Amino acid sequence: MSGLLALLDDVAGIAKVAAASVDDVAAQAAKAGSKAAGIVIDDAAVTPKYVHGFSADRELPIIWKISKGSFFNKLVILLPLALLLSTFAPFVIAPLLMLGGAYLCFEGAEKVFHVLFPHGDHAVEADMDIKDPAHLETEKVKGAIKTDFILSAEIMTISLSAIPDGSLFVKGVALALVGIGITILVYGSVALIVKADDVGLFLSARGRLAATRAFGRGLVKGMPVFMKLLSTVGTLAMLWVGGSIIVHGLEEMGWPWLGHHIHDLAVAGAHYVPEAAHGFAEWAITAGVDGVIGLALGFVLIPIATRIIGPLIGAITGKPAAH
Repeated sequence: MSGLLALLDDVAGIAKVAAASVDDVAAQAAKAGSKAAGIVIDDAAVTPKYVHGFSADRELPIIWKISKGSFFNKLVILLPLALLLSTFAPFVIAPLLMLGGAYLCFEGAEKVFHVLFPHGDHAVEADMDIKDPAHLETEKVKGAIKTDFILSAEIMTISLSAIPDGSLFVKGVALALVGIGITILVYGSVALIVKADDVGLFLSARGRLAATRAFGRGLVKGMPVFMKLLSTVGTLAMLWVGGSIIVHGLEEMGWPWLGHHIHDLAVAGAHYVPEAAHGFAEWAITAGVDGVIGLALGFVLIPIATRIIGPLIGAITGKPAAH
């Protein structure tokens, strides 16, 4: 009898540890996922362009193909790689994170530059000039998965940096939850966005109530505005997150002066608003300054990427470089 009680006590202890581990994993996954929010917004804003021009019946299958590629990118390639780096080479995480941040700054600044100075991209136009529609779908899916790999690498690296040191199991499960959750969030949102105009058309044509038909017409008219707003928010988020990564990376590498100045500026600026809004004001000022830093760095990187790195990659791959 005493042996049975001891066994039950051990089982109860294991259950408590397991429950604590689940709570720990969930908390770490939520924290890590929130750090990657800016990239998630941009991912959701970028992906719908890959189904543009296809018939309505091909939109969801294409999104499903891309989402499967995204799951593979995160869980099969990037998750093991992230765990290996955190275990055997943790010192490379900060530089890799800064590299990803610099890429975000470049992408965001390039979008701003394109708005200020519209120009065509001959390489992209050549890639999209494909005579076979089936081959075009395959090429667009491949392109989307390649873009997703870059964004997923940034998401997983940012998430890994936000997870405190602990057991490899907790890190692995937390990263897996982040990868699965973000993929479902992004591509579920993309599916809703892509089909929203079809729903609007259906409601406007077959809605029984006048209010329903009016809602459908409003949905059709409002989706282009929403997509433009989402793209703008995604660009701002890229610059903010990219600049923030660079600033924090400098702090990690022993150069905290920039981060300290931004913090002091945010605290000083918060005194000009009511006390209840101090926290939001500090965050807004910090995010704004990080965004400006990201934009400035991105503008510096544009000629480097387009004149040096792009042609070099083009020479290696045999494809024309983007301009």
